[in-house]
Amino acid sequence: MPSKESKLRNLGKVRSEYVVLYYNSWPESKHLYIQMEFCLQNLRNILEVKPQVFGRQLGQPMDCIEYFISCEILRQILESVQYLHELNPQIIHRDLKPENILIPENVRNGRFVKLRDFGLAVEHRTETKQSHTTNVGTAKYMAPELYQSKYTTRSDIYSLGIMSMELFDIFLE
Repeated sequence: MPSKESKLRNLGKVRSEYVVLYYNSWPESKHLYIQMEFCLQNLRNILEVKPQVFGRQLGQPMDCIEYFISCEILRQILESVQYLHELNPQIIHRDLKPENILIPENVRNGRFVKLRDFGLAVEHRTETKQSHTTNVGTAKYMAPELYQSKYTTRSDIYSLGIMSMELFDIFLE
């Protein structure tokens, strides 16, 4: 499991418009406190109210406005994860889920989606076969290879697929 210090190093390395801003951290009474940018909402909150906001029942098709907004949210999530995967070395988030996709209160530059929670994130060097900690993340969003010891950025892509299904109300039985 990554140490608290390595979590902060990962967070500090990803200062960009795609990631919740990290301001400061300090230890106090055997706890580590992290001061970060305030974001009022996360994608889970949005997914829970989206059908009601657009006046439809679960299972009914989206109208064009809801579909467009869902596409824009997904596009920004994809850009954020692409940013992590294009760093050198790459960063694999390993815990992508709606609760870790935040919506800041003050939208700047048209970006309204930011990633958070880099506690399970690892650096990944493509030129070497690395062994990573297994069984990390949230089960529903975990790629099958996360149950083994070797995985790549594709693990994050699997999580994106599951979130996309939720965003567009695609339910497989």
